[in-house]
Amino acid sequence: MKLAFTTSGDNLDALLDSRFGRAPKILIYDLNTNTFHVIDNQQNRNAVQGAGIQTAEMIVRMGVNYIVTGHCGPKAFQVLSAAGVKVFNTGASTVAEALEQFRAGHLATSSSADVEGHWT
Repeated sequence: MKLAFTTSGDNLDALLDSRFGRAPKILIYDLNTNTFHVIDNQQNRNAVQGAGIQTAEMIVRMGVNYIVTGHCGPKAFQVLSAAGVKVFNTGASTVAEALEQFRAGHLATSSSADVEGHWT
């Protein structure tokens, strides 16, 4: 099972980025092997429009099952939901803190987007 986090860094101690589509990087954590790799999201981050949709499509292509982020807009949420990717929102400071919350079952699955489109 793969779990993705929006971040600005390259490791588990990196800050969690509250923006889904415009996060500089996506950390993909494999729950089966406890390993991770980081994907650069600069191309989507710098998109004039559609950053959330493009980031969501990338995450779906990578076979991610869950995404943990600060906020997720309606179009990205729709893409993720349609693909069966569960979205979790958190105010955690770091990826490690968000991962701990996820593992402890302290995060609830989002049933809808929590911000309007074009949120920054």
